[in-house]
Amino acid sequence: MKIPDKVAVEKTIKAVFEVLFPVGDDIKRVEIDGLGEDLRIHFNVILDGLIDKKEAVIDKILVKLPSIRKKLILDADFILQSDPAATHIIEVIAIYPGFYAIFCYRFANYLSKLSIPLLPRMITEYAHKTTGIDIHPKATIGSPFSIDHGTGIVIGETAIIGNHVKLYQGVTLGALSVDKGKASKKRHPTIEDDVILYAGCTILGGATVIGRNSIIGGNVWLTASINPFSVVYNKSEIIVRDRSTFQDPVNFII
Repeated sequence: MKIPDKVAVEKTIKAVFEVLFPVGDDIKRVEIDGLGEDLRIHFNVILDGLIDKKEAVIDKILVKLPSIRKKLILDADFILQSDPAATHIIEVIAIYPGFYAIFCYRFANYLSKLSIPLLPRMITEYAHKTTGIDIHPKATIGSPFSIDHGTGIVIGETAIIGNHVKLYQGVTLGALSVDKGKASKKRHPTIEDDVILYAGCTILGGATVIGRNSIIGGNVWLTASINPFSVVYNKSEIIVRDRSTFQDPVNFII
């Protein structure tokens, strides 16, 4: 098995994005142009030495791209509806790093279902490098899915995320421990439909289930399941004092 050229992989994922969402695109179009020789050449290069029956696998990838695009349009529209700062779906597709990370994940996830080695992880690691969002290609993520800001998000291999789920920056869906002996077991949490996970929350463990329609507040740390329609948050205390009468040293909390 050969190691795919990293630069060629990055060129391929960029080419796929440009085919799915070309400059000047009419977002309402149904057909996809350019699913011919250009992409086939890219796939031939990066799949060389990785798999048998390469041409048949490339055919499957090309046939799948329109349905991947349809799902991505739903994701982009969900991000648009979720973010007050977004003004148009084209803005989400062209600019938002969360959308680009979702695109890389959805493409890599399909490749992992074809049992293609190395390449799915290379694609999601490229997304990680580009966006700061780390999604394992074998994670299960429903549709539509929203990532806002996104930097620092980590979604583990066996995580399951339902439909209409929103994630903000710094969210971790991780394992309780790093144990190679548990590689074949479910190690990451399940997030049911219509859940919002706010910035910095950490949810750990394969048995942990966040029930549908729940809201998990910022910086919450969870290792146990939460019932549907729950709201979970930290209650912190902020003290404001008059500095002119404050006698304690100013560096006492550093």
